[in-house]
Amino acid sequence: MDLRQQEKQQERQEMLREMQRERGAGGAVSEAASGAAFTEAMSRLVSGVAVVCARRGDGRPSGLLVSSVCSYSADPPSVLVALARTSRTCREITAEPDAYFGVHLLARSHAALARTFAGSSRDKFADVLWDWDGTVPRLAGVPVYAKCRAGAVIPHGDHVIVVGEVVGCAVAEDDPLVYFRRRLDWSLGG
Repeated sequence: MDLRQQEKQQERQEMLREMQRERGAGGAVSEAASGAAFTEAMSRLVSGVAVVCARRGDGRPSGLLVSSVCSYSADPPSVLVALARTSRTCREITAEPDAYFGVHLLARSHAALARTFAGSSRDKFADVLWDWDGTVPRLAGVPVYAKCRAGAVIPHGDHVIVVGEVVGCAVAEDDPLVYFRRRLDWSLGG
């Protein structure tokens, strides 16, 4: 065995010892994850946050804050968004085939805007600068805006996964708002 192989084997052994120490410190993995343990584990996933907006059946805007949003495909350009089934915005996006909606990635300076859309107010748009982009409510001043058409809707558990085919996109330079350990005040540094 050459020196490089020995080093790799030592690294593997140290990783195994670390896993054993974690188990001894109460870090045992259970086969059935409790809701609380799962929620706590996922709070350690660093993510950006976005406001997803759609038009309600009565013509008014609807929106909510999400942390489960990601790039899905480059061809066709698509995003994946997870929405709570109980949200008004989810109902509007999934009620009609090919519904349009907007995904707004927020900047670090948008923590107050994030809290507004995380809440349950009936009129989240009352004190927010926005306008219509066709049938989609578009927030002003966000660094990334993607206008999407719902291409696929996948119900699972208490959420619905929506694949949005991006039909329009605007990008401006700004530092992202980062969500980690249930807080919106983290910075990427630099």
